[in-house]
Amino acid sequence: MWSFSNWRRRRTLARYPVAPEVWQRIRQRLPILDGLDDTQDQQLREACIFFLQAKHLTPLSGVELDDEQRLFLAAQAQLPLLNLGDLNWYQGFHEIVLYPDDFISPQRHRDASGIEHEWDGEHSGEAWQQGPVILAWPGVMASGDWDGYNLVIHELAHKLDMLNGDANGLPPLHGNMRVTEWARVMQSAYDGLNRQLDHDPDAETSIDPYAAEDPAEFFAVTSEYFFSAPDLLHSAYPEVYEQLKAFYRQDTLARLQALQQDNPAYKGHHHSHH
Repeated sequence: MWSFSNWRRRRTLARYPVAPEVWQRIRQRLPILDGLDDTQDQQLREACIFFLQAKHLTPLSGVELDDEQRLFLAAQAQLPLLNLGDLNWYQGFHEIVLYPDDFISPQRHRDASGIEHEWDGEHSGEAWQQGPVILAWPGVMASGDWDGYNLVIHELAHKLDMLNGDANGLPPLHGNMRVTEWARVMQSAYDGLNRQLDHDPDAETSIDPYAAEDPAEFFAVTSEYFFSAPDLLHSAYPEVYEQLKAFYRQDTLARLQALQQDNPAYKGHHHSHH
């Protein structure tokens, strides 16, 4: 059956080929892609081509973007969507703005008594409802390892969260998932993390304490860990891991464990806290 969308897909792939040696370098720079099979590898590479056709990457002065750097970013952006089918999950934005460094962003907060506070907060990423995604290039470059840090996945998780309204920690769940179950699991883990930090603000939490900011950050941080430190996430919050596994339709822990089994000194694996 001839279909226009298939034809257009093939035409795009033919017009913007990725050289095998360039893709090989991307794979070497991104240990979190280790363990993908050949089919997934090809799916991801093609998804990167479509992503880079659909999204506009805007480097600000001080950011050098070549084709390999674009692919490096795209591969991390597309990894979470690998098994999510053809839905346009990143429809909420068409531009990614790349800053040369962490950036100051004006923050405003109205407290309970109605007084508005304004201050400058330093950020390495931001995702606005209906707006572009902003990433600090050093944070992008530091992402891609099995170390619990991935700026790209973190910010794009906010965009998934925003698909059905405000960022509140609830992305659009699949038909076989229950919102009540998701809410119970996420809330209980979130409350537990907050209790730990209320008790000791400097506690060595098992995941980045930034997850305790609000439910949206909890979803973004746990998504980040799901792809870059699934063992830490699973040992701290096994039920959260299971919910994300059902949402992303990937078993990242099994992928990591298989790599470690094949190679006890699996080199991609060095946890550090940011």
